[in-house]
Amino acid sequence: MKSYKVTDFNAPLEEVSADTPQPTGTQVLIKVRAAGVCHSDLHIWEGGYDLGHGRKPLSLKERGVSLPRTMGHETVGEVLAFGPDAKANYSGDLKAGDIALVYPWLGCGQCEVCKADNENMCLKPYSLGVHCDGGYADHMIVPHPKYLLNLKGLDPVTAAPYACSGVTTFSALKKVEGDLHNPIVIIGAGGLGLMALTLLKAMGGKGAIVVDIDSRKREAAEKAGALGSVDGGAADALEQIAAKAGGPVYSVIDLVGNAATTQLGFDCLAKGGKLVIVGLFGGGATFALPLIPIKAITIQGSYVGNLKETQELLDLVREKKIAPIPVTPLPFAKANDALNDLKHGRLVGRAVLTP
Repeated sequence: MKSYKVTDFNAPLEEVSADTPQPTGTQVLIKVRAAGVCHSDLHIWEGGYDLGHGRKPLSLKERGVSLPRTMGHETVGEVLAFGPDAKANYSGDLKAGDIALVYPWLGCGQCEVCKADNENMCLKPYSLGVHCDGGYADHMIVPHPKYLLNLKGLDPVTAAPYACSGVTTFSALKKVEGDLHNPIVIIGAGGLGLMALTLLKAMGGKGAIVVDIDSRKREAAEKAGALGSVDGGAADALEQIAAKAGGPVYSVIDLVGNAATTQLGFDCLAKGGKLVIVGLFGGGATFALPLIPIKAITIQGSYVGNLKETQELLDLVREKKIAPIPVTPLPFAKANDALNDLKHGRLVGRAVLTP
């Protein structure tokens, strides 16, 4: 098999050839059909996160990430083979030849959080494509068949992003589900922002005002059904958001997560509002602490979603016939180009690597 690995931070991925692994225990071997390129991959590639306020970046080593690493946590594959114990520990109907989305946000499997099927919140994460090898390869090992969700006819290339941008935005939207009858604000019109717009409509939401500094991405958001778009860098961005919302804003989902976007999200909220921060761009918070109690604002983090939410998402996509976000298919050999395009803001939607 061929894989494309991070062998040194900020260096080009290295093409590596090795024997195709064979599944043992409860493992499943898949042939990768599609692998999305996510902004989180950039953080792995670069080696850390900017924590702001003069603190040193959070290194990937501190998060349990070691090199070399095959990235890729938005993966769809064809089931090839099961380990000898897989079927005995699985009640589903997955079989060889099925095309499935890989749920990547695994934990230790032993703690109370994991046993409650919230592995994405485990304190000892074992995420595929992060802490162990993922989908930037032509074959991949999945630890258990329960993490393979049958696509049942959905297109592998456009479905791959549901494993991260899909379930991440779906989980964030569920955190403001009680306010979807009002316009909400979504900051960031990249792959996650466009995904959020399509899901918001399917969930019966009134709509969203989308904020982005890139005019091409604002245009893509308008085409995807945004109620309006605003340049986050404009001097009157707050006034524009208020005018387009037509009333108080009670919910903001920040898919960027830097000092400027969280400040804008905080400032545009009415009393009793909620700011859900999803993005990991980095930096430190700038809003005044007394205003949190004065405005009675809730600030909540949202980091991907659990296995049940991912299945709910796929069911919703099929039931509502949700249109996919724009994707740019690229061969695996172009993985470095995809990462650089994402880093420099040249992508609209998602780049998806294919065989």
